[in-house]
Amino acid sequence: MTRILVTGATGFVGRSLALALAEAGGQVRAAARDTAQVPHAPGIEPVRLPDLATPFDWKPLLAGVDIVVHLAGIAHADRATALERYDRVNHQATAELAQAAAASGISRLIFMSSIRAQAGASSPDVLREDAAPRPTDAYGRSKLAAEEAVRLSGVPFTILRPVVIYGPGLKGNLASLLRIAALPVPLPFRKFDNLRSLLAIDNLIAAIRFVAVEPTTAGETYVVADVAPVTFADIVGALRKGLGRPPELFSVSPAWFELALRVSGCGALWDRLGGTQIADATKLRRAGWRPQVDTLAGLAAMAQAASPRKSGTASRSTR
Repeated sequence: MTRILVTGATGFVGRSLALALAEAGGQVRAAARDTAQVPHAPGIEPVRLPDLATPFDWKPLLAGVDIVVHLAGIAHADRATALERYDRVNHQATAELAQAAAASGISRLIFMSSIRAQAGASSPDVLREDAAPRPTDAYGRSKLAAEEAVRLSGVPFTILRPVVIYGPGLKGNLASLLRIAALPVPLPFRKFDNLRSLLAIDNLIAAIRFVAVEPTTAGETYVVADVAPVTFADIVGALRKGLGRPPELFSVSPAWFELALRVSGCGALWDRLGGTQIADATKLRRAGWRPQVDTLAGLAAMAQAASPRKSGTASRSTR
């Protein structure tokens, strides 16, 4: 029976992944700083993950483990210490894990990087693995440095670069957008036709499970995204549909929003919402990954599950 160490097992992805792996028959060592938050289910063993900001011995966590899925890290840090913390937690801790995994004979280390290791929040180019990485912030640079450390460690690895992930319990910009979509008023997004690639959490979990057992994915780096990008207006419309209301979108020029946000010092927010980011996951699909969740249907299902008006009991899956 395959034993899998999942770091960051109480995070947005980690909780769902630990449950999915256990349901599929895996023995999951779920590592988290707060073990009380680890999902309680047959096949899941909660273990404490030390603070990644301080070096520690990874070997006890790796004992008896076949596969490691490394999700733990930080996406946000205080500005005064951001560079140091990003490098320590995302880069150096990953390097130490990879070296320990190589010494322990781990059969595969799956490292969860980010599309931001490849490009910023928006890009005029379609993002593929063969393009030179150009991260634009400390987070992206720390993830790119961690990727290189994994490659140099000698452990069999697969690196995944997911785009923005959505699903039940999501946080961040999409969670904020869901709250906006729930407002009982028309919204001014009809002309927001910029394309964004998103990733259903179930599609990501399917990708992790696939690369864990597919020999040809060893030593490879993959962009991970749903099959087709969608416009920002369609994203809002899908969320509104899931909430049981019509889109009710009207037209205001996106240029006015961009000007207002940039003048107010929020240009980065505009790049995440009004910019274009298209990621092409053809390489992973050609390897054999089969994403099942359609983006707009998945967004609507997620919104429906989050709505207090929903009827019945919604499942964790967006399928």
